[in-house]
Amino acid sequence: MYLIGSISCCSCNMLNLTYFTIRKSSFRPICNYRSNRNLTGFIHSIPHGKNSKSLYNHPDTRKFSPINALITLNNNYCTEKKEVLPKLMDFPEIVWPSLIKTVRNFFLANFIIRRYFDSDFNLPDFVTGSKQALIVVSRCLAQGDLNSMEKLVSAEALSEIKENLNSFSMKQRQLLAVNEDDIYFQFPYEVGVIFPEENKENEQKRFVEITMCYHMLSGLQEMRERGDEIPINIGVLPEYQDKIIIMNYRFIREFTKGVEDEWTVNALNHYRPVDMLK
Repeated sequence: MYLIGSISCCSCNMLNLTYFTIRKSSFRPICNYRSNRNLTGFIHSIPHGKNSKSLYNHPDTRKFSPINALITLNNNYCTEKKEVLPKLMDFPEIVWPSLIKTVRNFFLANFIIRRYFDSDFNLPDFVTGSKQALIVVSRCLAQGDLNSMEKLVSAEALSEIKENLNSFSMKQRQLLAVNEDDIYFQFPYEVGVIFPEENKENEQKRFVEITMCYHMLSGLQEMRERGDEIPINIGVLPEYQDKIIIMNYRFIREFTKGVEDEWTVNALNHYRPVDMLK
């Protein structure tokens, strides 16, 4: 009688291991085992016969050399490499809000921008509008339709995006599309007021930049429609990590007197936090 095993990779750090015994050319499964730990303890715990405590101690199984290889398996057994989402731009990854920046954002939005630049400016309304821009831009990226983004993204950013997007596979491009109902968290990370150097006409130009961060869980809408319970700590649960994508978008608008301008994106990135750990 010999012990053999079939190994199939289910996901990173997880292993599906099925053991069989061979008797007269027949296969009989002993058990199925999923673990992300060393398999030594499991192999020693499988009973075999009345007078034997483990299969490893059985003389027949010691003759079967592949068992020695199975004993030394550990977290390095997962050989399947999942695709890492490439960067669209050289733009730092932002994950969580900053308390100091949040207080500063409130001050700039309510006491500088609204008072001196635009009396109708409202940060919550901006967040809502920026989400719509995110959806449009992300779908254009997924489709490779960069021409439709010319009025939404600055020329400098579009040039860098176009160069980097060429390295994306079709599967990676599909990950760029954002469904509004899959977004479960968003916040303005930083509000900035820019005063460039005065030009020859001594006209003081002024710009406002707002960096937004959005968290998305792919398939969240379907989970809600099925009535699935959404865990509060969904962002740290291993089974959801591959489905979480974070989008960082930086918007800019000129508020110089006499200039009519619209918000445009001058920097962006889509990434998966789990890729940062690899």
